[in-house]
Amino acid sequence: MNVLAQSWAEIAAQLQINWNLVNTCLQFASWGLVSLLLAEIVRDSYHALCHYVPSLGKWHNKHHMAYRRDLSVVSLKIYQESQLYNDIVESILLVVVLTVMALLLQQWGFWLGVAYAFTFLYGASRRYFLGKIDTDYTHLPGPLETIPSVWWVNRSYHWRHHFDDVNAYYSGVFPLVDTVLGTGLSLKGKTIALTGASGALGQALTAELIKNNAKVVALTTNPEKLQPQEKLTVIAWELGKEAELKAALEKVDILIINHGVNVYANRTSEAIESSYEVNTFSTLRLMDIFLTTVTGPQSKATKEIWVNTSEAEVSPALSPLYELSKRAIGDIVTLKRLDGDCIIRKLILGPFKSQLNPYGVMSAPQVARAILFLAKRDFRNIIVSINPLTYMLFPLKEVSTWLYYRIFSKKVQEVS
Repeated sequence: MNVLAQSWAEIAAQLQINWNLVNTCLQFASWGLVSLLLAEIVRDSYHALCHYVPSLGKWHNKHHMAYRRDLSVVSLKIYQESQLYNDIVESILLVVVLTVMALLLQQWGFWLGVAYAFTFLYGASRRYFLGKIDTDYTHLPGPLETIPSVWWVNRSYHWRHHFDDVNAYYSGVFPLVDTVLGTGLSLKGKTIALTGASGALGQALTAELIKNNAKVVALTTNPEKLQPQEKLTVIAWELGKEAELKAALEKVDILIINHGVNVYANRTSEAIESSYEVNTFSTLRLMDIFLTTVTGPQSKATKEIWVNTSEAEVSPALSPLYELSKRAIGDIVTLKRLDGDCIIRKLILGPFKSQLNPYGVMSAPQVARAILFLAKRDFRNIIVSINPLTYMLFPLKEVSTWLYYRIFSKKVQEVS
């Protein structure tokens, strides 16, 4: 027994954690992460400054002149010139800033950021001296096959900087700076169709969208409630006749589906049918019609659908049929997102004063401003609520539902 105890003691001694080593590793990793984050902020901030400082913009404009709409290069000479005056200058600045900070801070982990900065200089130099575009990942030519990513800058995301709005979409690898500046989605010049346009939120959204230089197409069953104004087109439609809107939706960049009905405590067969027809099936038909307009080599980058699914997805609304029908369309939206046809945003809104809810706590203009604030920062799930539980419960519900649908569903063409 003494021998066995001695053996265990020896093993325990060998397995003893070296806390100094652990602390050193954590410190190295922490400073490394800070340096990578800072590298992205410096690089993208310089890019944004190029669009506001004329002296910097003169060089940066050479970068924009190098590409056609399909991201093919205008000529090799112009492309290489753009690398010299923009990418190499930007990379050298990044290397210098990170190196100076690493020397001042004297933290070994910070040199990871310096090494990261050198990868940009290497790629830019390769493109300039050899004319190689293989390291220019966000500028590879060809049709856009995926929607703009929410986690990193892919080709579709960056294409919008060149051909949607040059004063937005500044980020190069991670969209952190665009999130801070509110340049992750530009509404300028966009044609935005909006259902439920005559309601409280519909009118508030219309006003805010026009302030953001968008053109609004109001789709409403009550056109007489809307006053004519500049940048507003009113189109009357009826429930069940969504297919008649296809021609109008062809010219639309963003479709906001905002109409709904609340039968409160009613649970008759008519109330059930009405709730699902308005809140679920009409929304689904509009989504499907709009998705048929997502055609062309660049449409995936600019076309979007926003669906007002409501806080009722995860919280009681004191109206069972409203909750059931909104949860149904919320789950369908999660399912539709898996196909990646275009960006589909959810509006998860708490109670605001309207015809559907005269006892709402928030005001429609407040909610409209919050929606656009988050949309311009490229939030795909836009939560506007006074209920803190919604901010915790909805992400858990959305991730678990997404994962379940991802595993147990397939697109029709994938079924053998």
